[in-house]
Amino acid sequence: MCTPKEYPVYRKIPYLVGSGGASFLQPGFYTIAICQFVAKFVVSPSVIGMKKSKLTLYIVIALVLGVGVGYVYNNQVINGINTKISLAESNIKVSDAQLKAIKDTTDVSYSRLKIERTSQAKAKQQYNNDRDDKLQGFSILSDIFLRLIKMIVGPLIFSTLVVGVAKVGDIKAVGRIGGRTLLLFVGASFISLLVGMLLVNFFEPGTAMHLSLPTTAAGLEIKKTALSLRDFIGHVFPRSFAEAMANNEVLQIVVFSLFFGVATAAIGEKGEIIIKFMDSVAHVIMKITGYVMQVAPLAVFGAITVVVAKEGLGIISTYATFIGEFYLGLLILWLLIIGGAYVVLKQRAFHLLNKTQDAILVAFSTSTSEAALPRAMVELERFGCDNKIVSFVLPLGYSFNLVGSMIYLTFALLFLAQAYGIHPSLAHQFSMLMVLMLMSKGVAGVPRAALVVLAGAVGMFNIPEAGLALLLGIDPILDMGRSATNVLGNVMATAVVSKWEGELKD
Repeated sequence: MCTPKEYPVYRKIPYLVGSGGASFLQPGFYTIAICQFVAKFVVSPSVIGMKKSKLTLYIVIALVLGVGVGYVYNNQVINGINTKISLAESNIKVSDAQLKAIKDTTDVSYSRLKIERTSQAKAKQQYNNDRDDKLQGFSILSDIFLRLIKMIVGPLIFSTLVVGVAKVGDIKAVGRIGGRTLLLFVGASFISLLVGMLLVNFFEPGTAMHLSLPTTAAGLEIKKTALSLRDFIGHVFPRSFAEAMANNEVLQIVVFSLFFGVATAAIGEKGEIIIKFMDSVAHVIMKITGYVMQVAPLAVFGAITVVVAKEGLGIISTYATFIGEFYLGLLILWLLIIGGAYVVLKQRAFHLLNKTQDAILVAFSTSTSEAALPRAMVELERFGCDNKIVSFVLPLGYSFNLVGSMIYLTFALLFLAQAYGIHPSLAHQFSMLMVLMLMSKGVAGVPRAALVVLAGAVGMFNIPEAGLALLLGIDPILDMGRSATNVLGNVMATAVVSKWEGELKD
């Protein structure tokens, strides 16, 4: 029987903080903790034994430069074109109102108005093309990054999901533990996705952006974003795995990965070499993801410059609103997670939160929940969880219980839809929710992995891929919160399963 500990992704890494334990309960700890946080995460160049990346700093610098350059470009170059576009849009609205008022469509005035409206629409399109041409040098920077992200979507999902599903093959050996664990993970995932969907529909943060569809997508009707049953089946079941990978058909890759992972686990020891190979491939793809992310500052600069140059500085307030509403969603999710754990663990749920807050800080500061895994395992065992439960449930959660990433996926996907004036029905949103639940399984807790899943989802629902550039600049801020939430969800789930199995010591 193979256990999660046998694979490199789950091996121990140096601990960031020494023995914490009881110190979390001492008076004045929180003041000391802040000092330790600054010393270790801000001043020190080393985090968990590795050189601290300056990528986030570069992204913030690129974001600020993009706003400044975009503002100058908007005033000096684009403002005149924007005035012409606004005038054309106003004329089109007047023509539409006049056409609606005419009852007799055979009237000469009706035909004249139709011709005028067509002319105005062509003029508006030409102005849009002129504006895009002037911004082409900036937009190409984000286009390169988006292509690189799409390049790794298929391999990353395939390799990580195969390893994750193959490990779920151990459910036959652990029986009841595995079944309860998966049931808990699916329930938690659904709730977090649902919370994100409800909040983004309540706040509607994207509606204030009023972005026009890219030229290649202009003229699409909203109904085109809705998949029929036949279309959905076509997106789910692959005719060819190679075709699915080439076209980035993410659901088809997921289906093939599920079959491949289950079959690999079923052949027993013969499948060990495949699992280890796929685990190594997953690490290679994660390394490539790290290389691709080095291009992110340039992409952020280009994307923000284009957005501010087109829309003006007023667009910035939307970002602040989005971040605030997303973190409110995380707060609600934290309350739900802790409340659910309290039902099973009672007062010990708060004690567990105290013991694991250093691990949560690691995830928050490094934007990766995986970095907190070793420390979380140690603290869970000190808390009283049995080692066999911890070694099975906690690593499995890093493939199947990333609740912080889940709430982000529905929140971000519907935010982008709103930004482009696409308003899917409630039924269609629930189909999005279920698709995202499938797509996200197996994606490890590495920095900005949720962005990779989102890149695969936008194309599936006919949301312009260019919208991803809108989230690049603020994604590091969002990733910190969702990584910390991932750790919280997994440690609480592990303790709950331990309690259910009678393996939690007092």
